[in-house]
Amino acid sequence: SVPSETFTTEAGSKRKVVIHDDEGKELVPTGNKTVPSFPRTIELSSKHSASSRDPEAAAQAPIAASVQDSDGVEYTLVGLGIRTVSFLSIQVYMVGYYVATQDVAKLQHYLTKNINPIATTLVPSERDTLKEKLLDPAEGEETWTALLQEVGCRSAFRIVPVRDTDFPHLRDGFVRAITHRSAADKEAYGDEAFGEAMRDFKRLFSRGKVPKSKELLLCRDEKGALEVIYDDGRSFGRQSCGKVQDERVSRLLWLNWLAGKKVASEPARTSIIDGVMEFVERPVGTVAAQVV
Repeated sequence: SVPSETFTTEAGSKRKVVIHDDEGKELVPTGNKTVPSFPRTIELSSKHSASSRDPEAAAQAPIAASVQDSDGVEYTLVGLGIRTVSFLSIQVYMVGYYVATQDVAKLQHYLTKNINPIATTLVPSERDTLKEKLLDPAEGEETWTALLQEVGCRSAFRIVPVRDTDFPHLRDGFVRAITHRSAADKEAYGDEAFGEAMRDFKRLFSRGKVPKSKELLLCRDEKGALEVIYDDGRSFGRQSCGKVQDERVSRLLWLNWLAGKKVASEPARTSIIDGVMEFVERPVGTVAAQVV
């Protein structure tokens, strides 16, 4: 049976629990019965690597414009958690945050220097300082905002519903989260370009049902452009729903899971921060080869 814990503690440090499926793929347990595990890594291939005339090739080549090379880019799981709504704590979806494996060093470097400008790795007391900072509503938002704007890390949120839902329902939740933040700063988000970007964002979700256990990917490239990718479980695999170029849209949506007074999933935020701690206790650049 699949373990229920995502992290285990070894020698005072938290490490992700990694299990293997029948094909030897690495999985991380979620603790959820409907969606019991998430892949430790996902690979997103560029649209150029599949022939549109060959459905089989297309099925093997998920579309992601955040990827430029034909070999595809590997993304590594940072943390995951369940999204619940209302006082009844109704479970909606499992969400996981992934960072392009090649870009993990950028994340490490930025967060390490943020705490100690001359360090390549953080000692326990410095890690505690960083963790407190990321958990603090104001400082956490400030740190993630700067990281998203300045560092150019390719990242993705993988969303898998634990109950049947649909695109309009998911869209409304995402739009509420973005407008909640944008409304607080009319100067930064009150322009027509942002309004148009939000209309583009809403159009990406003009589809029908999203059955439980199906995968929705929100991908952010190094410039902050957002692409929505959906896999309905049929033969063509992952398909692009479209893109929004304005980086402000993806940045505010990412903050909805990463930082602030109220996040979409407190378990996900905590798990993501635990995953970040895994990165910063190792010398910068060493995690890309071995994350677990």
